[in-house]
Amino acid sequence: MSSGNSVVARNVRLLREQRGLSLAELARQAGLAKQTLSKLEQGTGNPTVDTLFSIAEALGVPVTRLVAEREQVMTVQRADEVVWQQHGGYESRSLDHVYGSGVIENYLVRIAKGAEGSGDAGRVSEPHPVGTLEHLYVISGRVRVGPVDSPVELSSGDFVRYPGDRPHVYESLDGESLVHIVVSVPRVQPGTGGTTVARTHGNGLR
Repeated sequence: MSSGNSVVARNVRLLREQRGLSLAELARQAGLAKQTLSKLEQGTGNPTVDTLFSIAEALGVPVTRLVAEREQVMTVQRADEVVWQQHGGYESRSLDHVYGSGVIENYLVRIAKGAEGSGDAGRVSEPHPVGTLEHLYVISGRVRVGPVDSPVELSSGDFVRYPGDRPHVYESLDGESLVHIVVSVPRVQPGTGGTTVARTHGNGLR
């Protein structure tokens, strides 16, 4: 199995399961033979570009979601490196784009610095549903946030996107910090046997 085929196989299977679709149903929606899709998910097929676009359209995602490593999903924007776009009487800065359907949650979160000597290395949040992304913008303060095994340090004006379906940490490094978090949770399509998605931070950081 080539590395490229294994990436596509893993992504297609993950996205299909997120939507509660059977192999046969996704094949039908994409206009493919079930055996073709089965081989692709096993990493033994060699999909054409047309096949990948058909699957992406059926899943409601850009084709890049099928071919990119999920580990590459973490991105960081530093405040002093971004470009503001001019629009007549105002300027705008693009933070990120979210593709597909699902639940989008917006939060302002105050993160208190752990008491000195307490040994508190930050508040760890349990994984959210598979495919969840967190988009975090630092309004004030300095924080360490992101996956437990690879957090990043950010300052006011910095932005990061990271997988929310792995344990992740929120830590203020200098007094209280204020951050804006947008959580995008994939929604299983109605009638496919999926369950309701609970709010991720509605009762505090989990």
